[in-house]
Amino acid sequence: MPTGYLSLVLHAHLPFVRHPEYPDFLEEDWLYEAISETYIPLLLAYNHLRDEGVKFRITMSMTPPLCEMLSDPLLQSRYVAHLGKLCELAEKEVARTKKKDQKFHSAAKMYLRHFNECLDVFENRYSRNIVRGFREMQDDGYLEIITCCATHGYLPLMSNETVKRAQIQIAKENYIKHFGRPPRGIWLAECAFNPGDDKYLHEAGIKFFLADAHAILYGTPRPRRGIYAPVITPEGVAVFARDTETSEQVWSSEIGYPGDPNYREFYRDLGYDAQDFEYIKPYLHDDGVRRNIGIKYHRITGKVALHLKEPYMPEWATERATMHAGHFLLNRQGQARHLNQTLGRPPLIIAPYDAELFGHWWFEGPQFLFYLFKKLHYDQNEIEPISPIDYLQLYSENQKQTPSASSWGAEGYNRVWINGQTEWMYMHQHAAERRMVELAERFPSAEGWLRRALNQAARELLLAQSSDWAFIITTGTMVQYAVKRFKDHIHRFTRIYEMINSGEINRDWLIDVESKDTIFQEIDYRVYYPIAD
Repeated sequence: MPTGYLSLVLHAHLPFVRHPEYPDFLEEDWLYEAISETYIPLLLAYNHLRDEGVKFRITMSMTPPLCEMLSDPLLQSRYVAHLGKLCELAEKEVARTKKKDQKFHSAAKMYLRHFNECLDVFENRYSRNIVRGFREMQDDGYLEIITCCATHGYLPLMSNETVKRAQIQIAKENYIKHFGRPPRGIWLAECAFNPGDDKYLHEAGIKFFLADAHAILYGTPRPRRGIYAPVITPEGVAVFARDTETSEQVWSSEIGYPGDPNYREFYRDLGYDAQDFEYIKPYLHDDGVRRNIGIKYHRITGKVALHLKEPYMPEWATERATMHAGHFLLNRQGQARHLNQTLGRPPLIIAPYDAELFGHWWFEGPQFLFYLFKKLHYDQNEIEPISPIDYLQLYSENQKQTPSASSWGAEGYNRVWINGQTEWMYMHQHAAERRMVELAERFPSAEGWLRRALNQAARELLLAQSSDWAFIITTGTMVQYAVKRFKDHIHRFTRIYEMINSGEINRDWLIDVESKDTIFQEIDYRVYYPIAD
């Protein structure tokens, strides 16, 4: 029996961004960057581990909006074009740095290999749909893929039970579409839980969810094993809490591994650094505005100004990733030994992170995971990597508890999503939520254009409910876009509602909206029909 268990959980999510009305769109780059820097590198690490016979086990949430975007032909074709430009630029950079800027030459060669490998994986191995790759890893037993609220909707701030239930049921059906079976676990958006929300999970057949530490620590009654074993909610759903010590060691740029001086500096990018504007212009958007393009030649160096950052050396960074993997494992071994003596069973250490930390923000993150699982497999037998569902199969008897209201946002509750900057949103969201339930009650068996309008109304409500818009507004990044997206979805929902009430559906307008907000083609608006409790 191992001394302890480690459950590494990666939360892969991006808001649904798709703009066919424009030839290129800045916010679509979020997806393309994440594919090249996080999702494909993770898949490559998983494949290398499997091919080497390494036993590994990771839990990943892949949210419905992310799966819908990764499966969308328009976004797939745009990603190929985006990557093609990067391959072309990287070839030029290899030649340029060899001749004029040799201190960046090894990094330039690394980028060329990386982009070409991404293109090969995307086009040839997975025929442009990398969801297939993650599904294969799950089918082979290496991944446990869990779902999320349908559009990363923040459940505690929704107005009624029916719309909360719909977020979970729609997520379940979308998961089945992409992964061929019902989900066993869920990452509640922002790890936000309110007592009573577990009944929607139970109804959907969800066995477990993730929460922040204080959900269990402040729950009723007090947890006997702290956060190192799950608790079972009144509805019979298991709750696994984040281990704060483990999380901070990885994600913190101040005291965690990503701040190491030899790792790649995120905030220096060739899109800004290239001195010859005409040289870099073909690789920018049509507006010609300089922006990040994903080729970064500098390392963190230390707490110095950006212009004083030193050249990035990929070999040095790889060496540090190997060392940090060993350090992380050593700390988990010590932690497990200490906890094992007091808990009466091997502790389960839950280490959840945003997936985009690995590769996008911390470029060497996928390498860190690769070396960590190799060390877990070859160098020790104290720590066993498992998924929360595996733990429930090993230990079926766990303490019953009502977890506390909580989130993993700043201060641990709802302030990040409802505050002086965002409170105006909820009167509109709640009105649309009530109206959607009203429509489902009035039209329990609609057909034809009415059914299409009702389904689109459901999509617009779901997209307005995304927690991403409030988060972006609160953090002050791309605020104008987040405000516009929220207002657009509320306006579209309201227009559909008014058209249905008038009995006159503008078919051309509806077709146009359907072509933009294409998420959840399988949706059935009747999920909003209220169920008597």
